[in-house]
Amino acid sequence: MARPVVLTTIALHPDGAALVGQFAELRVASDTSPDTLRQWAKDVDGIIVRSKLPEDICAHAPRLKALVRHGVGLDFIPVEQATLAGVAVANLPGSNAQAVAEYCFAALLSLRRPVAAIGQSMRAAGWGSARGSADHALELGGSTLGIVGVGTIGKRVARIAAGFGMTVLGASSRPHDIPGVRDVSIDALFAESDAIVLCCALTEATKGLASRERIARMRPGAVLVNVSRGAVVDTPALLDALQSGRIGGAALDVYDVQPLPEASPLWQAPNLLLTPHVAGITATSLRNMSVGAAEEMQRILSGQKPVHLVNPDYLRHSKG
Repeated sequence: MARPVVLTTIALHPDGAALVGQFAELRVASDTSPDTLRQWAKDVDGIIVRSKLPEDICAHAPRLKALVRHGVGLDFIPVEQATLAGVAVANLPGSNAQAVAEYCFAALLSLRRPVAAIGQSMRAAGWGSARGSADHALELGGSTLGIVGVGTIGKRVARIAAGFGMTVLGASSRPHDIPGVRDVSIDALFAESDAIVLCCALTEATKGLASRERIARMRPGAVLVNVSRGAVVDTPALLDALQSGRIGGAALDVYDVQPLPEASPLWQAPNLLLTPHVAGITATSLRNMSVGAAEEMQRILSGQKPVHLVNPDYLRHSKG
C-alpha cells in the first residue's frame, strides 16, 4: 500500500518534518500562489497550512483527507468547503500563545520605554542627548491595560501584566472570571485604558471593532497593540489619531492587506511600530507548531480523531 502524501505550504521545523517522514511522504510547495497550491494538491492526502489556501483547493485534491493549520487562525483555510468535501480540519490552539503574549509586551515596552532607541541615540548623539530622551519614558507599572479577547492569549497577557503591577481590564465575547481582570464593556475598555491589546478572533462581530468612535474615546497618550487581524482596526481612524498626536502610539503586526503595500500611509505614520506578522513566530513556537501539526496529521490519516478538530460535521460528507 502506497504511503500517504503530505504537502506543506512552508518548510517545517526539522523535528516536525522528521515526524511526518515516519508515516508519509513530505512535500514542500514551491511557492504559495493559488495556482501552484492547486497543482501541488492534486495527489496529496493532507496539507499542513501556513499560507492562505484558495477557496476551491478541495476541488483540486480528490485524495485530500486533512487540512491541519500550522498555527491557530482559520482564515487561511476554507473550512466550509472542506466540511462539504468530507475533509477534516484541525488547528493548534495555544501553540504560539506565549510567543504572542511576549510580543505584546515587547511592543508595549518599545512604545513606552524604548531602550533600544535610547541605546542607538547614545551611540549617535552621545551620552547627554540619550540620557535626556529617557525623561519622556513611561512605566508600565501602575497603568491600566485593556485586553480585547480574553482567550488563551489574552489570559497570558493578563498574567504578565500582573507581574508589571498593571491594572487589567478585559472585554470578550464570552463571560470570563479571571482573577485580577475586571470585566468591562468594549467602550469602557477603550475609554479607561492606558494601553490596549487586541488579541480577539476575527469575526463579523469584531470587524472594525477598534472603530473611529472608540479610538476617539482613548485617553490622550494611550497606545494600541494589534496582534489580532488587520480588519479589527479602522486603519484610517488610527492613522488620523497618530498623525494628530492624540494617542501616544501603536504597534501593528497585522494589516488589512498583507504583505503591507509599499504605498500604504502606515509607513510614514509617527509613533507606529510595524512588524511583518511575526508575533507568534519564535524558534520555540515554530517547533511547537510543526510537531503539533505533524501529530494531528498522523492522527487523521491513521483514522483517529484529532485533538483539535474544527469541523466535526465533515464526517457526514466523508467518502470513506
